[in-house]
Amino acid sequence: MNVGCVPKKLFHYAALMGETMAGMEKAGWTVDKNQQHNWGTMVEKVDSHIRQLNWNAKLVLTEKGIKYYNLMAKFIDPHTLELHDPKKDKKQQITAKNIMIAVGGRPNYPDEKQFPDAKKLCITSDDIFYKKDHPGKSLVIGGSYIALETAGFLQSFGCDVTMLVRSTILRQYDQEMASKVGKFMEDKGTKFFYGAQMEKLEEAADGKKKVTYKTKDGQLHEDTFDTVFVAIGRTAETQYLNLEGVGVKIDEESKKVITNDHDQTNIPHIYSVGDCAYDRPELTPPAVHVRRFDFLGIMGLGDFFFQKKNSISNITT
Repeated sequence: MNVGCVPKKLFHYAALMGETMAGMEKAGWTVDKNQQHNWGTMVEKVDSHIRQLNWNAKLVLTEKGIKYYNLMAKFIDPHTLELHDPKKDKKQQITAKNIMIAVGGRPNYPDEKQFPDAKKLCITSDDIFYKKDHPGKSLVIGGSYIALETAGFLQSFGCDVTMLVRSTILRQYDQEMASKVGKFMEDKGTKFFYGAQMEKLEEAADGKKKVTYKTKDGQLHEDTFDTVFVAIGRTAETQYLNLEGVGVKIDEESKKVITNDHDQTNIPHIYSVGDCAYDRPELTPPAVHVRRFDFLGIMGLGDFFFQKKNSISNITT
């Protein structure tokens, strides 16, 4: 809701509105070609819409009799969780018969040893939808659908967009279709460098980002950008839950929770769904179609906590 499909679709909708002007003119509409897109206004309106959705979600929880905690949680034992309010530094414990983990993930940054200022100079999909100033000349690093979606709407908003792709775009998807997506974006003006990797990242004197990157021919190139957006994978947001401490198995590389086909972990009363579950359907739409059961669930990005004593027939995250 906050940094995923909802703001992404609104950004795409805004971008497509601008692109339709050419078609409108051919259909007989009088179009003011001097119209300019206001990035700040769009971000403000999208943020307002998301805040309203969050309010509505909390209201529905209250109406359904679901207790909501806006607190951090971690396991004390397989049936006990400690809830922590970092603002007030207060803690409490609660117990539950069943627990569901659906904490999602966070975007990865470039390696800190090679790029010590990466978190200062780069932004991710957690940041782009709340960026106050116009992205301007943008470098997008990655070839995933998140990278392509972001590059697509940035190009439509008039940004000068360059993409560094380590291998190929949409590597795990049908490559005939992937090549058509790449060709379409190139025709729109996006510049692609395949087999390319960032070698150096530093802040320029004017506050812009100076990037040195190597292309597949071994040549080094240097350019300066207003925005460097990275989409190089995600890591499950499970590290603070103390899963290992209570015996829940996770995949060491991705930090995702290992489950069976019924979304159960190796501890049968602890379940996991969504992007934090290993080798299971990702994203919200598939995740909501999981087993229904009496549960105490850890939702959102670890910050949302729901409790209900009786069973509920439908779970929406």
